[in-house]
Amino acid sequence: MKIYRYPTKDTWKDLVKRPVLEQKEISGLITEIFAEVAKNGDKALIEFNRKFDKAETLTIKVSDVEIQEAGKQINDELKQAIQEAKENISIFHASQKQEIQKIETTKGVVCWRENRAVERVGIYIPGGTAPLFSTVLMLAVPANLAGCKEIILCTPPDKNGNINPAILYAAKLCGVSEIFKTGGAQAVAAMTFGTESIPAVNKIFGPGNQFVVAAKEYAQRFGVAIDMPAGPSEVLVIADDQAVPEFCAADLLSQAEHGSDSQVVFITTDLKVFEETVEAVDKQIRDLPRNEFAGQALENSSFILMNSLDDALEFSNLYAPEHLILAVSNFERYIPEVQNAGSVFLGNYSCESAGDYASGTNHTLPTNAYAKNYSGVSLDSFVKKITFQHLSKEGLQNLGKTIELMAEAEGLFAHKNAVSIRLK
Repeated sequence: MKIYRYPTKDTWKDLVKRPVLEQKEISGLITEIFAEVAKNGDKALIEFNRKFDKAETLTIKVSDVEIQEAGKQINDELKQAIQEAKENISIFHASQKQEIQKIETTKGVVCWRENRAVERVGIYIPGGTAPLFSTVLMLAVPANLAGCKEIILCTPPDKNGNINPAILYAAKLCGVSEIFKTGGAQAVAAMTFGTESIPAVNKIFGPGNQFVVAAKEYAQRFGVAIDMPAGPSEVLVIADDQAVPEFCAADLLSQAEHGSDSQVVFITTDLKVFEETVEAVDKQIRDLPRNEFAGQALENSSFILMNSLDDALEFSNLYAPEHLILAVSNFERYIPEVQNAGSVFLGNYSCESAGDYASGTNHTLPTNAYAKNYSGVSLDSFVKKITFQHLSKEGLQNLGKTIELMAEAEGLFAHKNAVSIRLK
């Protein structure tokens, strides 16, 4: 980890930089993968499974038998936990539905807006070292609530060509339409173009490594929308003298264990909390099964001592973290200062893991400073908003002169005539 004590503001710009791969290397590989999938479809996906995941897959689609068998492999305790998380996620996202409001802007002129679900969505679920079945809940639940007609799920298989049973169980529970054994950039390409097995989708959702993020961005060139650039996980913890160092360390490691490209940042105004948190990280990491990943992530992570919480919040807004934890005593005071963050956790007991799994908020969030201009996934992510208007004869008479004057001033006389011919 990198230690910084009271860094001056002119150095902050360098401190907020994320570790990145060489962009030319990524772009070239993405272009090749997309071209291969567009040309050879399922055959390319099977070959990429072998090349990237060391997996032998005869077919891409997960069968009904595989889904049924997965349910038998999940113990009742985990099933109950998944059910409870699904219920909380459903409650929170269902609350985001809005009633149609018809507004009379001028006498006889009524305008309103209605939602229409994106008809076919694709959700990408990371597998590999950490099969994120929780992400199935975070994406499929709001997709169903929004009314999406088809939900296509892609996730990488293991070396035996199988999908983690918890992913399959969660997918069935949440009403996923079809599940496919393909991961990485090739999965994004498949959902972009469609293959013999996988239908092309209208919008792609889900987190992933830098290759998946680059693939999603590349997919937009072919008319496919994406949720956001959601890449490697990150957390920023701000602590005062009332914070519990052991809690802070646990939160930092919970993100660091995602992978070597994850990043964690710890900021405190208290020297004692600073030193004890560093010690707690060193102690707790030894007992983690994924301590190798966590250790690699910590190499690119920063522990910063600052003069004030106001400075810490200013730094945080510049960094724009995916997850922000305010482990401070008077957190209500600092809520208005939070401008850029994917999701915020308040107080000593609001661990980031709660949002990752079961509190109800969505864990698919903007990373890599995209919290400056993107929101996390919500019900709105799965719908389009269409505006409507109805003008009565009286309404056009009331508004017509305004339209005519503006159209004529812009030199668009056909626009003016569309009004004039009605008024006459």
